[in-house]
Amino acid sequence: MNPESQKLIQLVEVFNNLFLESENTQLKPGAEEPFYRAAKDGRPATIFSRNDYFSSALHEIAHWCIAGKKRRQLDDFGYWYAPEGRTAEQQVDFEAVEVKPQAIEWALSLAANHQFHYSADNLSQGIDASMTFKAAVHQQLVNYLEGQSLPPRAKLLFDRMLSVFNQDNAVELPHV
Repeated sequence: MNPESQKLIQLVEVFNNLFLESENTQLKPGAEEPFYRAAKDGRPATIFSRNDYFSSALHEIAHWCIAGKKRRQLDDFGYWYAPEGRTAEQQVDFEAVEVKPQAIEWALSLAANHQFHYSADNLSQGIDASMTFKAAVHQQLVNYLEGQSLPPRAKLLFDRMLSVFNQDNAVELPHV
């Protein structure tokens, strides 16, 4: 088993131990596409991450961490999503709503000693994340870690991940 798969197994255990009972939400990696399925008919909400990618799990968790109670009652949080092939205007809109989730993903990546990658999520257009977007995500990360705290569920997970993946509990803020 490769190190990323082992880390993902640990993340699933950490997440489910924290949130399956308290938030009625579980993490399940291995899906072809990421998806959030709201709780229904006695079944817990499920965060499906793509294949066995640790980064995909962190990204989907980040969206869950900022979704309010009403959003968590909707499949995929009821979010707007335009698939790859977005126009330049749609890409700007996409980046605007991705700042906070990607900053949370980055914070969780730091807690897990895992490399963070910005996601423009528009590979078919050959579009990389803009410098404006990268700067906004970095500034939000700094705000979360030095100023305002992470959202409550993200903070709880961040702290637990530090104890599991980062034994010295040291997180150094990266530079853009």
